[in-house]
This record gives sequence, structure tokens and C-alpha cells, in this order.
Amino acid sequence: MTSTTPPAVRLPKGSSAWIFSDGKAGHEAQCLGVVEALGLKAEVKRVTPRGLFKWLAPWGPVAPGERFGQPGSAYAPPWPAFAFATGRTTVPYIRALKRRAGLATYTVILMDPRTAPASADLIWVPEHDRRRGGNVITTLTAPHRFSRERIANLRAECPPDIARLPQPRIACLIGGPNRDFRYSAADEDRLAESLTALAGQAGLMVTASRRTPERLVTRLREALAGSNALFWDGTGANPYPDFLAHADMFVITADSVSMACEAAATGRPIYIFRPEGRAEKFDRFHDALATHGVTRPLPPPGAPLEHWQYEPLLSAETIAAEIALRWRRRSELLPGLVNPKTAR
Repeated sequence: MTSTTPPAVRLPKGSSAWIFSDGKAGHEAQCLGVVEALGLKAEVKRVTPRGLFKWLAPWGPVAPGERFGQPGSAYAPPWPAFAFATGRTTVPYIRALKRRAGLATYTVILMDPRTAPASADLIWVPEHDRRRGGNVITTLTAPHRFSRERIANLRAECPPDIARLPQPRIACLIGGPNRDFRYSAADEDRLAESLTALAGQAGLMVTASRRTPERLVTRLREALAGSNALFWDGTGANPYPDFLAHADMFVITADSVSMACEAAATGRPIYIFRPEGRAEKFDRFHDALATHGVTRPLPPPGAPLEHWQYEPLLSAETIAAEIALRWRRRSELLPGLVNPKTAR
């Protein structure tokens, strides 16, 4: 399967799309990943509800002052053929669009909107979420923008700093504390010891996230100083895409679902480091990845590295194909909705 939709479910030429965005990069990346897999270009409409209307989301309406649907507003016709949203504050907007545009727009919400199923034509949630229903689809991993084509293009040219590292090259993607995982001093010691041991048998590409405590960044940098490690310090261009594409394997902390999902698009082995703490939702996600043959627990320092393979998980492709298939079925039932002469 390629990163485009199958021939049986191709979309009309020039189909338009909107993305309602709350401005969070991760949310936008999910929507853009699906839009790009559909072969569409989208207009991103960032929403900033205020006051009462922000607190009422996702259940409340769009503020009257935003003049949704009225000429001259940011949300005026012509309506797009497809619309996407993710994030609590975007739900009132896509619900308002669905109500006004009717069957002219196929609406999709990514992640559980915590509202009625009728909020959109289709709702996607990851398998580890509990929501299910007739208009709900699930995939093991979340969608993102690292398509087969993008990964292949990145692999075609290896940056010199990465090329100088010995193989195997291990991308170490470090998260940080959240509501479910703590990073105790013992956790930080264990992670630093593990990465130091790995640097003795591989080249490391290390990057922290916005949640990584500064003390842990300093600790890892000091532990890896003088070793076969490339540590991104946050300055200059972010090498994360190249780390992802050129890694022979990964070490990822259990608190980061998104980084595990992106790494799973490569088909390369993923070791999971578990800090202190646990949550049922995270457990379901990591158990499913392990069962699928994607991940294994990070072994003790000094243990030999294992190599394994699996079919890359590219959820944006799967979601896009299901959207296009359902849209096609609806258009066949309502032939006036789509002009078949414009279909590719």
C-alpha cells in the first residue's frame, strides 16, 4: 500500500479541505497527516474561543460574535468537501460546519471529542481508547506526517553528523513527567546508565522533548560526553526527522505515545524505557505494540541488542482510505453530491 488512497476510493480533483486547529503542533500534525494521505491540501483555520465559550467546549456553541457561516467571516461558504478537527476547543466549529453544510462536507474528528457521535460523520480514536460506535474507527497508532514517501526521501541523504556515527544507530527519544509517569532520581540514574552502556556498542542520536526536565537533559549530556552520541541541544534546525529516518533502532520513554507512533512508521525495532508510574491507557497502548511485534522492554545495561522487523504502521494511510471509502459510499447513495466527471 502506498501513501495515497487506493484507486477504488479516489477523491474528486480539486477537493477542498479545512482543518480546525487549536494551534497545538501535535494536533495539527495528526490532521495534516491524514489530509496529505488523502492527496488533499487543507486550509488551516486556527480557533481561539475565549471566556465562556472556551470553557463550554466541546459541548457548547461557537460564539455568536464569530459569525460562523456569515459572509465575510473566517468560516463562510463555499464549504469545503472535507473538514477535520482535533482538540476540545475545535469541536464546536466542526459541529457548526456539519450543521450548516449538511452532506456537502464530510466531517472528521480525530481523538475522542467527548460529545455525541453526531458531532461528525466519522470519528477516529486510537485502539487504546474505549470509544466505539458505527461512525468510529480505530488504529493501533496515531496518524502523523511521516509517510512512506517522506521517510524514503529523508533516507536518501544522510546528514554528515549522523553518517559519522557508528552503526547500529539508535535514536533515543526522551520524554518527561506527566500525570501518569514520574521521573524519580532512580529512573534518571537508570536511564543515564542504559544510554551510556548503549553508546559503547552503537551510535546514539539523542533528543529531548518539551517535557524533559532540565536536570535530566544535563544528566544525560554529561553521561554521554565524549561517547558516540549526537545530542541535540535545541539550537539550529531540529534533526528529529533525520533521527527518525536514519535510526536502525530506537529507545523511547513510555510516557510518549506520539514518538512511539512516529517511530513505528519505520519498521525498525523500538525499545521502551519505563519510568516510575503507570496508567491503564498507556499500558493498553504499549501492550498492543509489544503484541504486534513493534516494541520490547529496554534490557539491562550491557545486555546484547536484538534486531527484529515488522510491517511499518502508517495509520494516516489507513484512516485516509477509510474516510475515502465511506465518502464514496455516501456519494453513491446521493449522486447529486459529487460530479463523477471530476473524479480521478
